[in-house]
Amino acid sequence: MVSVTPKARNIEITAEGLQEDLARLEIQKQALERELAAVTAHFGSVQRALSALQALMPESVSPAPAARPADVVAEAPATVAPAPVPSADEAEDGVGDGDEDRTEDASGAGDADGSKSYGKLTEQILAYFADAGNTDVRARDVASALGRDTDSGSINAVRSTLDRLVGQSRVRRVGRGLYRAAKR
Repeated sequence: MVSVTPKARNIEITAEGLQEDLARLEIQKQALERELAAVTAHFGSVQRALSALQALMPESVSPAPAARPADVVAEAPATVAPAPVPSADEAEDGVGDGDEDRTEDASGAGDADGSKSYGKLTEQILAYFADAGNTDVRARDVASALGRDTDSGSINAVRSTLDRLVGQSRVRRVGRGLYRAAKR
């Protein structure tokens, strides 16, 4: 019978613990990358809206430049392209002055291949509330139903989207942390 020394057993235990940590960190990294992509997309839409509004402002009022730390810009992922700034004509026509998911809600159209990542969460939440009917639900329950309850970042993304939908009167807040489908 082969006897395992205590040092060898300690190394095995340490290696197993590191493998578990690695798996947990990989999941956390993926969640943070998704959250960063959503924030970057939202940043782009806010930037476009601000540019459109500044184009409409009288020349006598000089807008204050937005303070942006250099390290935030430097850490933006290379896979996210910078958002195009709408021209003054587009701003007057209302093109490019809202969130991408609002235009998707209105037209029902996605990208050329039929998929759109930004705004997908909004659509999923609205579909959930359409099925939920007249019941009060918590953000964590919505996240769980959508399969987004793996970490706090994903749940917070659902909470943020719910708060935005409350602001748009598409979902009602009926209590602290409780939401319900908006009456039609």
